[in-house]
Amino acid sequence: MHKAAPRRFYKIVAVVAGAQGWSVTLDDKVLRSPAKKDLNLPGRALADAIAVEWDAQTEHVRPLAMPLMQLAATAIDRICTDRQRIIDELIGYARTDLVCYRATEPPALVEREAQTWDLLLAWLRRRYDVSLVATKGVVAIDQPPEAVDALTRVLESYDDFALAALATLIQTAGSLVIGLAVAEGELTAEQGAHAAQLDELYQTERWGEDSEAVERRVTQLAEMVAARRFLELLTQG
Repeated sequence: MHKAAPRRFYKIVAVVAGAQGWSVTLDDKVLRSPAKKDLNLPGRALADAIAVEWDAQTEHVRPLAMPLMQLAATAIDRICTDRQRIIDELIGYARTDLVCYRATEPPALVEREAQTWDLLLAWLRRRYDVSLVATKGVVAIDQPPEAVDALTRVLESYDDFALAALATLIQTAGSLVIGLAVAEGELTAEQGAHAAQLDELYQTERWGEDSEAVERRVTQLAEMVAARRFLELLTQG
């Protein structure tokens, strides 16, 4: 049985400046994270967008309808307190990256993967001077340690809020390369989702659509769109 969404308990949503950044208030009470920490936000643009999410709630408060709030809470509750473990988890995607494991057949899929994923690996080399090895089949291969080390430094360069969004992109795509490409603006969220869904979309063309698969892809795209927007709001100050 699903737990019922709580009723909206506030009337007025506002944004206020504070000593530690920007905050959202609900009836003059500062919004807190699920872990009961003050939701101190680094910029007005992000605070305004989260306030819009809260103000858009009607009779009930539905957290899943507030992806920016969820990302901010993740940054404060999880990234800030467990940053290194999360970076270690994310770098694991580089060792088994989706774009590095290619189909052996049919030829049309092999070509489609090469056209899309080779460009991403080439971008990674240009952007970070990092080369990952691609292989055919699903047998695990080792990536060059220097490549993994370099990508670890890239992840470490992201602050807590940006890392929360990047983590969503990487985990949703199943690829550190695709996640970085969307975060850096090399791909749009839509292009990133398509690159991550490439094999599934090919199978759909051959065998027809599946309603559960469609729902999964829609959710995947929505999560990537929200994460990319979160990053854009961070740059707006």
